[in-house]
Amino acid sequence: MGGRLLADDFQTGSDSLVLEEVGSKPGRTLVLLGRIGNGKKATGNSILGETKFLSQARGKSITKQCALQTSVLRNGVTVNVIDTPGLFSASSTTEFTSGEIVRCLGLAKDGIDAVLLVFSILFGCRIVDYIIIVFTNADALKVGETLEDYLEDCPEFQGILKECSDRKVLFDNRCEISESKKDEQVQDLLNLVEQISKKNNGKSYMTDLSLELRLKKELEKSYKKMLKEMEEKVSKHLKESLREVKEKLSKAEAAREESEKKLKEIQKLSLDEIRELREQLAKAVEDTDSLRAKLDKKCTIL
Repeated sequence: MGGRLLADDFQTGSDSLVLEEVGSKPGRTLVLLGRIGNGKKATGNSILGETKFLSQARGKSITKQCALQTSVLRNGVTVNVIDTPGLFSASSTTEFTSGEIVRCLGLAKDGIDAVLLVFSILFGCRIVDYIIIVFTNADALKVGETLEDYLEDCPEFQGILKECSDRKVLFDNRCEISESKKDEQVQDLLNLVEQISKKNNGKSYMTDLSLELRLKKELEKSYKKMLKEMEEKVSKHLKESLREVKEKLSKAEAAREESEKKLKEIQKLSLDEIRELREQLAKAVEDTDSLRAKLDKKCTIL
């Protein structure tokens, strides 16, 4: 059928890895799909039996592109696990997603044995009551072919669609389609959303958890605000204390300079007084000598 993609349509490049078979048991290649934060890496590490996929805290993924890790299990089977970046992320562009799909197929040199769609248990088992299957690339259908016609050749989807009460829509995301067509496909989707709301008595999925998460977020926000206020208060107190210490040091330095100035003045004054006394003493000696000379002269005459 036109427009369908096959693995053979892609050429593997230098990123392809040659996987060696270990023992008599064949290797298995698994692909992990899921949103960031659902535990893809942790699941991959559990399958491999060792930590090979690394992740950062707080749900920050360090996977920038599809990555393959291999491990030989205790039973001798070689397991190849391909971790994919957040292909379901709203921030992922079409070019990025398409490129990573090609890269994933290139890494899976011997084909893919299973695709693991990873959900966190937080989603709960009732998530199927809220799921709508969205098929894209409507332009890939043959002329006159409907989505139902296409799905007849894909019986594998029937079980999934049955679980979701056959809620499905077909989207053509090309920019050149008419506005009426865009409105029509969006309205089809909204009609299914309305069906879900009625079926679930208007209760949104995981409302209680959403409220709990919001409360947690508010608590974290309040905690961060409190920490910020405490930091500002401590910083202000430290700044004031530092200013007081600087003022005291400045005053102490000024007092020391004043004391040194007075000491020098006293020392200078003392030296001047000593010099004056010496001059007076010298003059007194001189006067004494002069009087003694006069006295001696008078005595001689007598």
